Amino acid sequence: MTKLVAIMKATRRKFSGGFKAKVAIEALKERESLAELSKRFEVHPNMISKWKQEFIEHSAEVFEKKKEV
Repeated sequence: MTKLVAIMKATRRKFSGGFKAKVAIEALKERESLAELSKRFEVHPNMISKWKQEFIEHSAEVFEKKKEV
């Protein structure tokens, strides 16, 4: 029975794009350390760093003109 409980708890959490953006923006503000942000948002600091880097890399796409299909 305990193996079943352990397997059920091992599922990955899925975060929305909005949540990732919110966390990345907070990280960019640099008002709190990654450790503080990870505690506040209950996410590992490595994930915050990854989302922050992704946000920076793709931020230019917001200002590009979209082609009509």
